[in-house]
Amino acid sequence: MQNSTQCLTDEQLGLLPTEEDIAFYEEHGWFVTKKVIPDELIDLAILGSDRFYNGERDAQLPLDRGYTNWKPEDENVIRNNEFVCFQNKELSQLIFQPIIAAIAARLSRSVQIRLFADSLLTKPPARNRKTNNAIGWHTDKAFWGTCSSNKLLTAWIPLQDCDESMGPLVVIDGSHKWEESMNVNFFYSQNLDDIEDVFRQQDKEIVKVPMNLKKGYLSFHNCRLIHGSYPNTSNAFRLAVAIHLQDNENCYQAAWNNEGEPIHIGYELLCRKLANGNPDYSDPNIFPVLWSSR
Repeated sequence: MQNSTQCLTDEQLGLLPTEEDIAFYEEHGWFVTKKVIPDELIDLAILGSDRFYNGERDAQLPLDRGYTNWKPEDENVIRNNEFVCFQNKELSQLIFQPIIAAIAARLSRSVQIRLFADSLLTKPPARNRKTNNAIGWHTDKAFWGTCSSNKLLTAWIPLQDCDESMGPLVVIDGSHKWEESMNVNFFYSQNLDDIEDVFRQQDKEIVKVPMNLKKGYLSFHNCRLIHGSYPNTSNAFRLAVAIHLQDNENCYQAAWNNEGEPIHIGYELLCRKLANGNPDYSDPNIFPVLWSSR
């Protein structure tokens, strides 16, 4: 991986966030880019997703556990397959695009960005309210208690024009500043309105922003920003890729849940261990550097 902006074209350099954009991200917790990904790369990723769902793999992960891995027998639920970048060459071309990590580095004011995980996400049309395929309000940090940094961020990339009817990612503006956001995890609570009432009872202002994005655009959100997704009420499958990104300062820290039990992230099973036995969140085989300005 090249260690400077020399691997970006002049056009891509013009797409990097300005200081004003960075200030917006820091204030609101999210940011939407201009058209960053060319159509042909998106179309290639769609081809790769088709091959992936048909069971084709260009490489195998070292373990079959420690990550989410939807299978056809799971039927009509949201499909979530992690670390597809190591299994499918077309999807890896999208996920390893330097412009994506370069934008993340600018937004988080980091000198280096490493992969933390990726997800191929397909949301089928909702058949009824019981299986509406909404995702409840949560923060990524609530799942990443063993991460020392609060600068981790996620890039969300729909692989088609995505309006509100398709159940896009939706964020609560500015919620990354809420003290409670670190532990918000209502991921499986599909009635988003009920949880919003809980927030209002805590005197929180709820400003919801759906990421209605055109093909080739992407959004970023901070790991402490509360987000979820609406049901897919369209007749089409919503296909997207999410890339979880860590800054160079992130490392493992011991953490415990409310019951006093140690917290473990499944990804730890995939990566190497440090001399003290802790997971190495800089393992280049699982968490490769995607961008560096050093």
